[in-house]
Amino acid sequence: MSIPLLQKLFVGSYVVRQHLAGNKRYPLVLMLEPLFRCNLACAGCGKIDYPDPILHQNMPVEDALFAVDECGAPVVSIAGGEPLLHKNMPEIVKGIIARRKFVYLCTNALLMEKKLSQYKPSTYFTWSVHLDGDKEMHDHSVCQPGVYDRAVSAIKRAKELGFRVNINCTLFNTAQADRVANFFDTVKAMGVDGITVSPGYAYERAPDQQHFLNRDRTKQLFREIFRRGRGARQWSFSQSSLFLDFLAGNQRYHCTPWGNPTRTVFGWQKPCYLLGEGYTQTFRELMEETRWDDYGTGNYEKCADCMVHCGYEASAVQDAIRNPLKALSVALRGVRTDGATAPDISLDGQRPAQYVFSQHVERKLDEIRENQREAEMVAAK
Repeated sequence: MSIPLLQKLFVGSYVVRQHLAGNKRYPLVLMLEPLFRCNLACAGCGKIDYPDPILHQNMPVEDALFAVDECGAPVVSIAGGEPLLHKNMPEIVKGIIARRKFVYLCTNALLMEKKLSQYKPSTYFTWSVHLDGDKEMHDHSVCQPGVYDRAVSAIKRAKELGFRVNINCTLFNTAQADRVANFFDTVKAMGVDGITVSPGYAYERAPDQQHFLNRDRTKQLFREIFRRGRGARQWSFSQSSLFLDFLAGNQRYHCTPWGNPTRTVFGWQKPCYLLGEGYTQTFRELMEETRWDDYGTGNYEKCADCMVHCGYEASAVQDAIRNPLKALSVALRGVRTDGATAPDISLDGQRPAQYVFSQHVERKLDEIRENQREAEMVAAK
């Protein structure tokens, strides 16, 4: 794995303390979304489908840092939208690093080279560049030519300056195992420090609904990819070996969405980064008021095909703590890519999907309008 030793020690000791304290649910990675605005319009994205007044919202620095303190997770992944569009992003990153939290700043890299001088290399800081495959694959995924070349240029420049750089790669049902494996070889040759990989999740508001992976196809695809890379040992992943084993269908995990709680401009998002079905104002309310058993594969129709890292990476980490020899075995021998897969979770008892997105959007719009009216009244006095 590509995770730095210091991060492994910090996160490992944190998880052990949680287990010794008997805590059943605890955060592992804070998913911080300080804005939804983006300078791309990817067909598979369900994060940018908001009215302009919401897209123009930027989370204040103090709110972002309070969320980090309130949550307490050892790792913070800053997503969006495009975080580099937030004018105070350098201040947010600096504040998180000062708290000795590990920051992954996700970006499509269109602004990355221009912004590199605003950041400093640190053990606690990693650029996480969105690349969904080779040039043709990625530019098709983001619906704009030339983006791959700009991302590669930014990656190379960041490495020259001493930054840690990962890529985050989302795969859809059009992915071909040979091409993905060759792409992983390419980014390895670039000097990229690690790869975060995940199957695409079927956002209900994403423009392209045809190309998301179901669970059977996910397992088949990842087995085919990992087979071409010595059971995934050929590449450095910034993910646990047991999560990779899960993607290949060798582990049966239930979703642990509280492991990657999400804070957006709406508040704390219930239940996870992928589903916005309610919001709370505090992290404690999120943990105590969310009906966690209503969600996850087997519990909820929207979750049926999900195998995404924000739901299952924490499950794999918990399994590794309980079964360290199993985790070590997979790390050493690689992911198994043949034979029977683990029995999957039955969908017979799942509840039907509810569509509540528009309700939360309207509430946020009402809040924005009310705040504008109050600001205008104050200005008029």
